[in-house]
Amino acid sequence: MIRIAMLGAGRIGKIHARNIAANPRCRLVAVADPVAAAAGELAEGLGAEASTDPEATLARGDIDAVVIGTPTDTHVDLLRDAARRGKAVLCEKPVDLDIRKVDSAAAEVGKLGGRVMVAFNRRFDPSAAALRRAIQAGEIGEVHQVVITSRDPGPPPPAYIASSGGIFRDMTIHDFDMARWLLGEEPAEIAAFAGCLVDPAIGQTGDYDTLMVVMRTASGRQCHINNSRKAVYGYDQRLEVFGARGMLLNDNQRPSTLRRYDAAGTEARDPLLDFFLERYAEAYRLELEAFVAAVESGSEMPVTIRDGRQALRLADAALESATTGRTVKV
Repeated sequence: MIRIAMLGAGRIGKIHARNIAANPRCRLVAVADPVAAAAGELAEGLGAEASTDPEATLARGDIDAVVIGTPTDTHVDLLRDAARRGKAVLCEKPVDLDIRKVDSAAAEVGKLGGRVMVAFNRRFDPSAAALRRAIQAGEIGEVHQVVITSRDPGPPPPAYIASSGGIFRDMTIHDFDMARWLLGEEPAEIAAFAGCLVDPAIGQTGDYDTLMVVMRTASGRQCHINNSRKAVYGYDQRLEVFGARGMLLNDNQRPSTLRRYDAAGTEARDPLLDFFLERYAEAYRLELEAFVAAVESGSEMPVTIRDGRQALRLADAALESATTGRTVKV
């Protein structure tokens, strides 16, 4: 049984901690968060110990692995500390907002032989995983185009925006990872267009809330990503992969498949799932399963620091393109 500590007791920390506690192959030993009340409430509800000191928690001898769900600017230091102590790590994205720090951390982890997985949970969504298996099985032949739609039901508060690293590094980074995963090749050039069409307060922080990205690989494969911070109809998550012999589609999910026909409407359906906590609940559970399996077997982590680095590089290039109006070579 793998003994795990949860670092961070916020929204993401709660998801991971509950999945750890529910998994029969591991045990949640401790929850650490500088906010004592948050750590205590989460730990008590799951039968774990609470701490306000993540570094002290990492030093414990009864912990084999850690999940890092703390603010982004703390990820690298905690990840390095864990690797130096020989503990496996599942780290939330992004590893850091500064690619130089990511490269430095990756180099150290490599020298130490550290075991680090980056938490791009959407790879583990059953529908997305089935889509990729179909691509790998050759069902649509050579991939020509990938289209990714990702729109939130409502924008986060400006205080969050100001510390998030911006929409490209905070939101679109998931889509950059999915693009690499589905294209099967690294994008070689990128053009991005961004604006503030939803909330002027977001623009006042220097960020955007509406964007489109077009990427091309060296062989000519194409990807289009569109993001918005506000879709009034719900959490809009769709994937399309077009190939030489056909097309694959992943559509949105709803609470049920029920459709209503009456005098008020035809094919009326339930609204889309409200947000990522609901839409990707199973993906988070399966992500932890994959992490635990890799720790148990000693096999390569399914999502590496390099994957995190490459997604951040695309985010940086997209921001450069959006601000300069130029296509950027990656």
